[in-house]
Amino acid sequence: MSDSDETKLTRTKRKWAEEGRFLTGRGTAGRIAEGERLPPGQHLVKDWPVLDLGVEPEIPLDRWRLEITGFARNRTTLDWAAFTALPQHELTTDIHCVTTWSRYDNPWKGVLTRDLLALAEPMAEAEFVLLESADGYTTNLPLDDFAAEETVLATHWNGAPLTRDHGGPMRLVVPHLYFWKSAKWLTRIEFIGRDRAGFWERNGYHMRGDPWSEERYSD
Repeated sequence: MSDSDETKLTRTKRKWAEEGRFLTGRGTAGRIAEGERLPPGQHLVKDWPVLDLGVEPEIPLDRWRLEITGFARNRTTLDWAAFTALPQHELTTDIHCVTTWSRYDNPWKGVLTRDLLALAEPMAEAEFVLLESADGYTTNLPLDDFAAEETVLATHWNGAPLTRDHGGPMRLVVPHLYFWKSAKWLTRIEFIGRDRAGFWERNGYHMRGDPWSEERYSD
């Protein structure tokens, strides 16, 4: 997906960024109050809204691949059998979308990024990751955020395999950042030395995306 692939969604979200839509000004470097779960400007939902760039690729498991490249000692490509042979973990997290919805208590199953990092062995030069999806979507993360304790390469949600519309067969989940950072249909992880903007970051969104600091848009 390139910047020239203009859609109504892209135009709308770029306009939101220009206007500072949804910003409350209450963002802080930490949580607003002890025990607070809902970041500023967010509202709770019970369903799980589907948001993407208008393409939902179908990826048969026998053709699924995850490429690990860039500043890593063990650059490799995993097929589904090799990926699912990595340690499996279950965890429950909240998620927060930049379009203001949040959903509590999402049960995931998958591979923790920390276990993938143990396999990849990033070099000292690696400070960020650039993520690429089967629909051409890209997004960036500091390596510390990619390695966070609850960040997971999820294959299951609520006890069932991830559905195609929610990024199945595998998506990234970065619970502590806005959900556009949690790339669906993930196919490539590139370890990079300098931060590089992804799709929404090139269209006015913040390079990191911390919900508690209201990092919705670029400065």
